[in-house]
Amino acid sequence: MSADMARILMYHNFSRSGNTPADAVDADVARSQLEYLRHYFHVIPLSQLVEQLRSGAPLKKNSVVLTIDDGRRNCYELFFPLLREFGMPATFFVVSSFIRGEDWVWTDKVLWLAEQPGVPDELHPSRIGEFFETLNRLSPEIRNAEIDSVARVMNISIPKQPPPKYEPCSWSDLREMADSGLVEIGSHTVTHAILSSLTDQESWHELTVSRAQIEESMGRKITSFCFPNGKARDYRPAQLRQVIDAGYTGAVVTGFGMVRSGADSYELPRIGISGRCDPLAFSKYLDGAEHFQEIVMKSWVGDKAKSV
Repeated sequence: MSADMARILMYHNFSRSGNTPADAVDADVARSQLEYLRHYFHVIPLSQLVEQLRSGAPLKKNSVVLTIDDGRRNCYELFFPLLREFGMPATFFVVSSFIRGEDWVWTDKVLWLAEQPGVPDELHPSRIGEFFETLNRLSPEIRNAEIDSVARVMNISIPKQPPPKYEPCSWSDLREMADSGLVEIGSHTVTHAILSSLTDQESWHELTVSRAQIEESMGRKITSFCFPNGKARDYRPAQLRQVIDAGYTGAVVTGFGMVRSGADSYELPRIGISGRCDPLAFSKYLDGAEHFQEIVMKSWVGDKAKSV
């Protein structure tokens, strides 16, 4: 039932074996996941999937695309060696100001604060997701002020440079990965701003300047984009149009799902893989069980609502 659909996997962080926070995938677990893919699926570049969608060509059966968001160096240190070992392609979406060393990703600042002693209620594990949702709706200036305010309440100064866990790749790291022929680099904006919190002029800046900065430093054309946070309310229709006008040929979101022939190449759904994803969950994601279960549940909820 799912063989003719593509799956796009979404990673963020990787960690060394035995030291795996919930948001990171253990390096040994990542190896076992690639072993599973090698046996049962065909891993293809995102650019190939986008080309197939734009041309109307049938999708390659049992195809999988690997994507990694943000630009942290643990991708280069831990995942890139596995990609070389297995000969598998991936797309790495990077925040250009992060790679340039101008600032670290604001979401990582929140996660770092949550790891410190004496965290306030909004940073407790049961509430941090709600806190992120609140921050996502704020303009960058107010959002950053709110993060600084939490740090002051905790009597903590956020470091100017990210701690090792949140360290960015260098341009040299990115060029090495791209030169391998396995890793495509894509844009994840200049500052990881949630586009819906910006004016159209500000979002155009995020889309075009990030692409220009990456192209200048990489010496390569950048054709793919990743929406920060990437949920339906994190960007407006006008900003989706901006992605096209900015010269990108495809874009990914975080909405869960699989990719059918004829899908919009600018709103490609993905399947998030975290440190909590055990082998059974991974196989259910890849084999389509979770995808069809979600369709059934949405249909059931819709039918129930109509009967009320």
